[in-house]
Amino acid sequence: MAIPLTTDPTLDLTACDREPIHIPGAIQPHGLLLIAEADGEHRVIAGAGDLEARLAPDWLGSPLAALVGQDVDAALRTTTGPAAVTPLSVAGIEERFVATLHRAGDRLLVELEPMVDEPRTATAMLAWLDGAATTFERAADKQTLYDRAAVAFRTLTGFDRVMIYRFLDDDAGSVVAEDRDPALGSFRNHHFPASDIPKQARALYIRNRTRTIPRIDYTPAPLRPAGFVDCDLSDVALRHVSPIHLQYLRNMGVGASASISIVKDGLLWGLVACHHNTPRLLPPDVRSAAATLASGLARQIRAKEEAAAYRERLALRAAEDSVVPRLNSEEPLRQAVVAVKDELCAMLDADGFAMVAGDQVESVGRCPDASTLIAIARWVRSRGSDPVATHELSTLLPEAGRHLGLASGLLALPLYEENATLLWLRAETVETIEWAGNPHKSVQLTPGETLTPRASFASFSETVRGRSRRWTQEEVEAAHRLRRRFHEARQNLQVRILNRELNRTLAEKDALLAQKDVLMKEVNHRVQNSLQLVASFLRLQAKAAGGIVADQLAEAQARLAAVALVHRRLYRDDQVESVDLSRYIDELVADMRVSLGDEWGRHIRLDLAPILVPTDRAVNIGLILTELVINATKYAYPGGSGPIAIALEQHSAKLRLIVADDGRGKGNGEGFGSRMMEAMVQRLNGDIEFGDNHPGLRAIMTAPIAES
Repeated sequence: MAIPLTTDPTLDLTACDREPIHIPGAIQPHGLLLIAEADGEHRVIAGAGDLEARLAPDWLGSPLAALVGQDVDAALRTTTGPAAVTPLSVAGIEERFVATLHRAGDRLLVELEPMVDEPRTATAMLAWLDGAATTFERAADKQTLYDRAAVAFRTLTGFDRVMIYRFLDDDAGSVVAEDRDPALGSFRNHHFPASDIPKQARALYIRNRTRTIPRIDYTPAPLRPAGFVDCDLSDVALRHVSPIHLQYLRNMGVGASASISIVKDGLLWGLVACHHNTPRLLPPDVRSAAATLASGLARQIRAKEEAAAYRERLALRAAEDSVVPRLNSEEPLRQAVVAVKDELCAMLDADGFAMVAGDQVESVGRCPDASTLIAIARWVRSRGSDPVATHELSTLLPEAGRHLGLASGLLALPLYEENATLLWLRAETVETIEWAGNPHKSVQLTPGETLTPRASFASFSETVRGRSRRWTQEEVEAAHRLRRRFHEARQNLQVRILNRELNRTLAEKDALLAQKDVLMKEVNHRVQNSLQLVASFLRLQAKAAGGIVADQLAEAQARLAAVALVHRRLYRDDQVESVDLSRYIDELVADMRVSLGDEWGRHIRLDLAPILVPTDRAVNIGLILTELVINATKYAYPGGSGPIAIALEQHSAKLRLIVADDGRGKGNGEGFGSRMMEAMVQRLNGDIEFGDNHPGLRAIMTAPIAES
């Protein structure tokens, strides 16, 4: 353990947090310290301890290599970390030392600690560490791991008491395992306040993984010459310990102390705290082995925590998979949640569950009354859309203090739909905490007195109320996933409803299209019959009339064919509002080839670009084309046949219809057909031009594709 502080609010409790423990200006007297220049011959410029009697009378100013009998530069080259333990011992005047070399800016620090008579060989130490690591790996759970670790560290260090001390969320500490001399009292499961270990001490525990105090009652050996009192000794194991901490240990009845940091993922998880009733040395090789063992312990703690979290995630996933399919039903959200409320309550190990939507409440299990649940839900939504998870609801919502037996813990999910909130509730768990001494006892100071550590470590029981079991990180993550899956289920429901509406609309469209087909078929049938009847009358009249009248009646038949073709296209196409003009002209010309005969049919050439035009404009264009072709057959080649070229082009939003021949280059523009054609062109808001085709006549009709 480290430095305890009183919790009296009238005192400045940050005094120990500001104590410069990394520059104590002295070391513990069981070892020696040399401070040398980092460059050149590494001459010693300061030191601490009984250097004259134990190492060399003329140590000050001597080269470091001469004092330690080592190649200092070689040791520095092989050093990969902030310190290096030399492989050979250092000879003193009447004893041998183990040297530890540190870099500290522009200085070198060398610790010299007495060597034990029979140190363990490296082979024996490695074999022992391997066996201890194996026992850690085989531990079935975390508590078994902690218990085995306490036994292993006591075997390694030989201390009377070894405790596995874990830091809690509020920075207080708890002894989770202990191995001790049966004659000693137990601190197992006892708590120690967060103030027992100041902030700067915690930082040093991460930087310097092992610390030892072989004798509590010692007189510190100051650095000399006196100008080196501000030297940073953060990495020095011999560093003088705070007087407050030493008094703390005396109050506990401890004769010697050691601590080994348990650092997990770069954070201080806890300590291996060692106490001995009498003075006891912890040599550097044992400290190094203890640090290695603590690293293995940290890895096993992480592995078992991850395994437990993985099992919990699997169980929560399985519970989700059984609940979510029920949410995909098409019933309202409230009914869907009511159907699975028991499963939702059990999923997060809650004592009660409720869904609050406005003033409507559905609950199961142990829950407060409806008005309280509505008030909690409104408070949750007032905090925003994020979930709320707390095991001390009354500290956030004082009104909940009246319902500690039902709602001390809360996990709440504001849903996006129907202004609903899901509440998981946990009842109060009355907890009795065993403290090593009363952490709340005030210290009354009189003027001139200094702050001292608490003197009593007798077991003190404290009953804590207003808290429930904590929500695990996995449970909170499961709640986040559940909200997403709720939202997805509601969205999927909306998609299914929209799909049904779309399918119904499509079915109605198909029915209307079928009716349209029947209607168009009937209309086409009647129109075609009527046009055929008129064409038959014209044919009969042409036979009877002969001469010019017969030719005019033949032209009328061609015009009727153009109209009839439009109706046939309307019947065949799904798109009744528009017509592919190129296909329409191609079919119209095919009919004209039949009516004009093979002699003309083989001379007609087509070059058509696909253009989609409204149906009514296609009728007018078809009549214009028919008239232009009839004029070419009548006037271009008197008494014979010749080439006729028909082209269809698109230029931006306009189309051009071109009919050209290679004949004599003129036509009759005074007949009925010409007047009808001019009327059609005007209806299209277009214009028509006639020019020389060299030889022949070239007619170009230009009009907008769509009516403007």
